[in-house]
Amino acid sequence: MSEDPDAALAAAAFGGAPGRWPLPAATTPRQRWLRAVAAGGQGRYASADADLAMLLRQTPAGPLASLAYTTRASFLRQLGGHQLARGLDGRALALARNEHQADPEATADALVGLAADALGIGRFAASAALLRRVPEPPAPSRLAVRRNWVTAELAMVTGDGATAVRHAAQALELTHDAPDAGARHQVKSQVVLAGALCCAGHVDRARAVAEAALQDTERLGLIPLRWALACLLIDIGGTTQTAEELCGLRDEAAELVRYRGGRWQHL
Repeated sequence: MSEDPDAALAAAAFGGAPGRWPLPAATTPRQRWLRAVAAGGQGRYASADADLAMLLRQTPAGPLASLAYTTRASFLRQLGGHQLARGLDGRALALARNEHQADPEATADALVGLAADALGIGRFAASAALLRRVPEPPAPSRLAVRRNWVTAELAMVTGDGATAVRHAAQALELTHDAPDAGARHQVKSQVVLAGALCCAGHVDRARAVAEAALQDTERLGLIPLRWALACLLIDIGGTTQTAEELCGLRDEAAELVRYRGGRWQHL
């Protein structure tokens, strides 16, 4: 019996198989989007960009094109390019309208992305205003998780550790029940929670969360998140690995991202 590519790609993008490689071939625009999301989570940016480019040639307008632009923007943010991501998220918001009706998923995705972009360039009031524009509750569930990430990150940079921890913990809790926020979203939620705990002064708890998540990134092949966790643990100190070993993990992850087509904006 042949494999269902829709189900397999959805599991890789938003389910329990984020480390699967090679991924099944994509033939439809939505399959290309799912394939790009999965590849990007592994730091395979060249592969992901190729699928998104093909998607936009097939479907240059409408909600799916909007999702393609927000996905490209998320890759840029992962590599430190918040300013560059703003233009893509802005285009995504414009494309989220199909004829005369806004698509809820694409609109929410673009607004959360724009809020993350604003946060990354220091426009905190704008970030908060954009988050307030996200429909309540966001659908699908992964968008509620993403909104909590950005809300927690905004609280961190403005020094509100308690709010950061509350939203990061809520994001992690949502991943346990959401059908479209799987293993990759769980690990990213742990990354955000570890940062929030540091902000709130709970460094020992942050370290435990980060070290558990680091093991998950190795098992699941989530290289960009592996880099982020190594950086965090270098700052706060690990209990299972030395600073030298953590620096090696960070540098190895950064180099693998470059090899797979990523261009760091801040390294």
